Amino acid sequence: MTDQDKRLSRRHFVGATGAATLAGLAGCSGGGDGGDGSDGGGNTLEVLHAWTGGDGARAAEALVTAFDEEYPDVDHEFNPIGGGGNQNLDAVVANRLQNGDPPSSFANWPGPNLQRYDGVLGEAGSVWESEGFEDVMVQEAVDLHQYDGAYRGVPLGSHRLNCLFYNTSVVEDAGVDPDSLTSVSALIDALETVQSETDAIPMTHGASGTWTTTQLFSSTMLGQEGYDAYMSFLDGSPDEAAVRATFESLAEILGNYINEDASSIGLTESNQNIIEGNAAFIHQGNWAAGAYRNAEDFAYDEDWGFKTYPGSEGMYMLHFDSFLYPSDNPSPEATETFLSFVGSKKAQVAFNQYKGSIPTRTDVDMSEFGPYLQETQQDFADADQRPPNLQHGLGVPSETMTALNDVISSEFSGPYNVDAATEGFVDAVSN
Repeated sequence: MTDQDKRLSRRHFVGATGAATLAGLAGCSGGGDGGDGSDGGGNTLEVLHAWTGGDGARAAEALVTAFDEEYPDVDHEFNPIGGGGNQNLDAVVANRLQNGDPPSSFANWPGPNLQRYDGVLGEAGSVWESEGFEDVMVQEAVDLHQYDGAYRGVPLGSHRLNCLFYNTSVVEDAGVDPDSLTSVSALIDALETVQSETDAIPMTHGASGTWTTTQLFSSTMLGQEGYDAYMSFLDGSPDEAAVRATFESLAEILGNYINEDASSIGLTESNQNIIEGNAAFIHQGNWAAGAYRNAEDFAYDEDWGFKTYPGSEGMYMLHFDSFLYPSDNPSPEATETFLSFVGSKKAQVAFNQYKGSIPTRTDVDMSEFGPYLQETQQDFADADQRPPNLQHGLGVPSETMTALNDVISSEFSGPYNVDAATEGFVDAVSN
């Protein structure tokens, strides 16, 4: 047996999804003292995350492998909890925290999202200080990982949300030039062309969860109504006309140009339509590109391409993948070791090159990342604005995000009620 085999044999990799996850982890022992190996897991590092699909499983595996190489003597359990948009993970974490049974760390989002964990997060400032993270992280990461006067976690990578990906063969067959799509109206015209000239799905969409449509709203609003209107919406002073116009464009897209099974499939299945040549376009964060990198014989600029979401050129809609530090931590020493690793060059290279994201550190050699992510990093550096995302924690608090998703579920999942959705979104964010 090799040293690697020995390490794997004493570590547990738990794959769980859906109701089984909620029942299983919610039933874990609570209130562990975290000191003697009983109930709370002793000094075993327990990390929860949601990277189980085609865009995340390989990245998570690379992160764990790199951690083992760096810290072979740290016993750990990395528990992946499936479910789109972190929904199952959030439920499990909330249950664990409410029952006084926190994991060592869990993947989540910084910014306003931290408000949902008020009072149950510890301080990670000692990690930031000992590792000198303030000097090497992008400024947004420094700012958004602080809450109530202290650092509450460490960033692992940055995704871009205002992305439009496409299958090169399909758009060529349709006679569409993606580079010419510089407005939402031009995108809609292109979708009509794909529909009339090919048998492919113009825009594949996975809407089994509401988050993908809320996310599409944000990129469409940014591209069609502009940066100021988008930021006013996030800041609680929405322009009702801008919100309505965005929903009108969305109704045209979703009502005419998406796959018939959109309501029953999620991100991974939807993105597979691009990989298999069944669809022309998809809007997603650049984790979609992580799935493309992990697919066989599917090369950037040959088989697939990228376009900034039409109208939002020069902007980088910001998203962070991070690990947070719960208070009453069951393994404080091991957890601080892990968070130090999360912010290291080694971790950020290992994870992000497969996840379709870029490091939050400014001193990482991008040579291992491939041309698409190298371009993404340059776009980040050159961006005129870096607006925070709406759906993934940086733009609005979690209760606002929940209210927005409820509006999508009730009013904009087919049929598409522009009036009701506009009213609901305006009410949800208004101060």
